[in-house]
Amino acid sequence: MRNIDEHTITDAVIARFDGCADARLKELLSALVRHLHDFARETKLTEAEWKRGIDFLTATGHITDAKRQEFILLSDTLGLSMLTVAQNHRLAPGATEATVFGPFHVEDAPNFDAGADLSGGAPGEPLFVSASVTALDGTPVAGATIDVWQSDEDGYYDVQRPELDSPRARGVLRSDASGSFAFRSILPVAYPIPTDGPVGQMLVATGRHPWRPAHVHFMIRAPGYETLVTHVFRAGDPYLDSDVVFGVRSSLVADFVAHPAGSGPQRDRVAGRYHTLDHAFVLQPAAPA
Repeated sequence: MRNIDEHTITDAVIARFDGCADARLKELLSALVRHLHDFARETKLTEAEWKRGIDFLTATGHITDAKRQEFILLSDTLGLSMLTVAQNHRLAPGATEATVFGPFHVEDAPNFDAGADLSGGAPGEPLFVSASVTALDGTPVAGATIDVWQSDEDGYYDVQRPELDSPRARGVLRSDASGSFAFRSILPVAYPIPTDGPVGQMLVATGRHPWRPAHVHFMIRAPGYETLVTHVFRAGDPYLDSDVVFGVRSSLVADFVAHPAGSGPQRDRVAGRYHTLDHAFVLQPAAPA
């Protein structure tokens, strides 16, 4: 053990986990060490590069707080988040596809009644959403809890605006006896992820753009069903094929229909142009414990 070298150190480190009583933890840490060491060998990692990596991770931790999760952003932009989602949500035919959670969900968002305005004054053209939640066989899922959150017209989530003292463009609803729910919000727009931190520096250094296509986030939970974390993307967005976090799925792209002032189903509720979205979410049964 006193003469470990670059050829023997990996096995020596993994051997230190032999006393781990948690078999899964032992498996994960052993694989992590093996792949980290293989990465260092494959790239012939220098000490200066290793230090730069440590500094990058340190900065990622320093900028992370209760309102900003830079590690999730890093995972998203490296494709790890979407890989984990894809591995863990192999869906039955007809079930709504899952996608990345993102760094801007918050717990304890306000509850709203059906048809309420979730925007809270956020800037943007009005959007009226009518949606349903069903099981694979079309049975309505009543009483489902639906978390909704999105950015505003300027591309910012409420948690990115320090001047705000209350949530906006987010809320929690519940499906009715027919599995339906509805709300008013604002039209989503494409926006860049935060680029003022380590992840932004990584994107610039590698020549990548920071843009996400326009979307609304949904998280739908109901007893007996797998929790669904997904987006609905706006058709026609120029970033659908180059989403910085690799989250777009064709089945999640939908038409946000524009209605001129004085026309369409909500003409009596708004004075100017507005948009509507009709969408169906299909849950699959929860896997056995």
